[in-house]
Amino acid sequence: MRYSCMPKSIHIKVDEDQYEELSEFKERRGYTWKGLLLEGYRALDTNETQ
Repeated sequence: MRYSCMPKSIHIKVDEDQYEELSEFKERRGYTWKGLLLEGYRALDTNETQ
Protein backbone atom coordinates (compact mmCIF):
# COMPACT_ATOMS: atom_id res chain seq x y z
CA MET A 1 0.00 0.00 0.00
CA ARG A 2 1.35 3.42 -0.93
CA TYR A 3 0.81 6.31 1.39
CA SER A 4 0.53 9.87 0.22
CA CYS A 5 3.29 12.08 1.53
CA MET A 6 4.92 15.42 1.04
CA PRO A 7 6.94 15.88 -2.15
CA LYS A 8 10.65 15.13 -1.84
CA SER A 9 13.57 16.89 -3.48
CA ILE A 10 16.79 15.45 -4.83
CA HIS A 11 19.85 17.67 -5.18
CA ILE A 12 22.97 16.50 -6.98
CA LYS A 13 26.08 18.33 -8.04
CA VAL A 14 27.47 17.86 -11.53
CA ASP A 15 30.16 19.80 -13.33
CA GLU A 16 29.26 22.20 -16.13
CA ASP A 17 30.02 19.71 -18.93
CA GLN A 18 27.89 16.99 -17.33
CA TYR A 19 25.04 19.45 -16.84
CA GLU A 20 25.16 20.57 -20.46
CA GLU A 21 25.23 16.97 -21.72
CA LEU A 22 22.31 15.92 -19.52
CA SER A 23 20.35 19.05 -20.30
CA GLU A 24 20.74 18.60 -24.08
CA PHE A 25 19.74 14.94 -23.85
CA LYS A 26 16.74 15.83 -21.70
CA GLU A 27 15.58 18.44 -24.19
CA ARG A 28 16.02 16.14 -27.21
CA ARG A 29 13.86 13.51 -25.54
CA GLY A 30 11.30 16.01 -24.26
CA TYR A 31 11.81 14.99 -20.63
CA THR A 32 11.56 16.99 -17.46
CA TRP A 33 14.38 16.47 -14.96
CA LYS A 34 12.07 14.15 -13.03
CA GLY A 35 11.25 12.20 -16.20
CA LEU A 36 14.94 11.86 -17.06
CA LEU A 37 15.71 10.48 -13.61
CA LEU A 38 12.81 8.01 -13.72
CA GLU A 39 13.75 6.78 -17.21
CA GLY A 40 17.32 6.21 -16.02
CA TYR A 41 16.03 4.25 -13.05
CA ARG A 42 13.78 2.10 -15.25
CA ALA A 43 16.62 1.41 -17.67
CA LEU A 44 18.83 0.22 -14.83
CA ASP A 45 16.15 -1.73 -12.93
CA THR A 46 16.75 -5.09 -14.62
CA ASN A 47 17.98 -8.45 -13.44
CA GLU A 48 21.21 -7.85 -15.36
CA THR A 49 22.16 -4.81 -13.26
CA GLN A 50 21.40 -6.34 -9.86
